[in-house]
Amino acid sequence: MEALRTPDERFANLPGYGFEPHYIEVDGLRMHYIDEGPRDAAPVLLLHGEPSWSYLYRKMIPIISAAGHRAIAPDIIGFGRSDKPVNRDDYTYQRHVDWMTAFVEQLDLQDITLFCQDWGGLIGLRIAAEHPDRFARIVAANTMLPTGDNPPGEAFLRWQKFSQTVPVLEIGRLIQGATVSTLPDDVVAAYDAPFPDDTYKEGARKFPALVPTSPDDPAAPPNRKAWEVLEAWEKPFLTAFSDSDPVTGGGDRVLQARIPGTKGQPHTTIVGGGHFLQEDKGEELGRIVVDFIAAT
Repeated sequence: MEALRTPDERFANLPGYGFEPHYIEVDGLRMHYIDEGPRDAAPVLLLHGEPSWSYLYRKMIPIISAAGHRAIAPDIIGFGRSDKPVNRDDYTYQRHVDWMTAFVEQLDLQDITLFCQDWGGLIGLRIAAEHPDRFARIVAANTMLPTGDNPPGEAFLRWQKFSQTVPVLEIGRLIQGATVSTLPDDVVAAYDAPFPDDTYKEGARKFPALVPTSPDDPAAPPNRKAWEVLEAWEKPFLTAFSDSDPVTGGGDRVLQARIPGTKGQPHTTIVGGGHFLQEDKGEELGRIVVDFIAAT
């Protein structure tokens, strides 16, 4: 599989991102991750989505690790410091699940607290359902596990069409457009850092097209099977959705209605958060995760 590797100098001196890089190999590809906090502590697995990367978690990681937890934030293949296959067809939903499953298994992560947002949920909830013994609890933020059996909503369909037709996919501007706060120029540039040019963006281009929007989508059957597990999930499950996301708004109520582990949990709505609520309210989210672990 032909892949590009973003030069290391692109990641030098990014604001708020002084974490030591770590790498493993999955399917012949180098995968990057942040690993902060005690190595013998139970891990908090922070999964990003589209088109962000582990930079999105720079505000949450110090809070989680300072509380004595091991904060692990991988870059999904095609993003961040991870390798980027150049053929768009090399990216499939199943491959993303397989790549991240390999990551969890290589690090032998156990007693995981999963924090997932956007595609981090589409991947992470699948892995939790397929390997439930590795997971202790879940926090879902602005995400869902779609099966294509229900309409995805006009906001998502507009984004999906835009992502496939816009001549240049400007990553930093997309992040800015999906946050409530105004990002400094150097932060916008940091989101662009992994992508020197459009040849590095095939994964970012493909992700929106991989979301199941019809019942016959290839990912629909395994996602339905995952839902069977989630609908019997008794472990603690918390929702922390924002109040200003047109794509996932109301998804928290769906999760609360279908997943038994949500009962009695201190679900919260993050006020003043856009789709990328980790950027808008990262410190608040970090505290929510720490408090949730302490209470469960």
